[in-house]
Amino acid sequence: MHLSQATWPEIGARLAAGHTGIVLPIGSHEQHGPTGLIGTDALCPQLIAAEAEKRGDLLVGPTFHIGMAQHHMGFPGSMTLRPSTMIATIVDWTASLVRAGFTRLYWLNGHGGNVATIQAAFAETYAAYSLRGEPAPFAHKLVNWWQLPGIEKLCLAEFPVGHGSHGTASEVAVTYWGWPERAVLGQQVLDPKIAPEGPIRDAADYRARFPDGRIGSDPTQATPEAGGRIVSASADALVSDAAAFFAEASPGLAG
Repeated sequence: MHLSQATWPEIGARLAAGHTGIVLPIGSHEQHGPTGLIGTDALCPQLIAAEAEKRGDLLVGPTFHIGMAQHHMGFPGSMTLRPSTMIATIVDWTASLVRAGFTRLYWLNGHGGNVATIQAAFAETYAAYSLRGEPAPFAHKLVNWWQLPGIEKLCLAEFPVGHGSHGTASEVAVTYWGWPERAVLGQQVLDPKIAPEGPIRDAADYRARFPDGRIGSDPTQATPEAGGRIVSASADALVSDAAAFFAEASPGLAG
């Protein structure tokens, strides 16, 4: 079930039956090199969660599309939230869901640059309970989709050379599976074929250091077929991992 496509009585009945877990895809809206879609980091967890929902009894929430992408602002189309804005928004999403009766919030992330901000937001949601000496009546779990069990190994097996760390072959492949008509982008000749590696700093430094946006990757390897294999395995892993989290015995103890 998808929260946005459900009615409130359906959600109320689900909660009353004890199904108090929800999967929340979260990502970013930032450039992914000449061959990658700007929405890649939100689209990947969204696609995986949607496929997982078909395979297991999962409730999937709306995708948190805009993340912490300040270092990508040198490229047209990139959008960002300040860390403080993103933290405040996650706090409000959490408060809304907990008010309704959700106790397990599983955040499936698609952007490594979000992690520190998301973890800070989790700390904010727990703070009032911790300071009062009370157990929080909910718990968060944050998982980067490529770190679901077995997925990083699969991605590197699909793309052993030039997988990279931004505009990666695997994430581009996942989006090509979702939108196969966009796979024509992979016919571009990139120079260099495998992008350079290096540190991530501010937007100006990033654009100078990585002029076409990629880091360490050759995403021209990406195909819809490879993306389909990655999505399928990721969906199965998500069903299992989310089910284990939702079944944890003590929702009053934040984990």
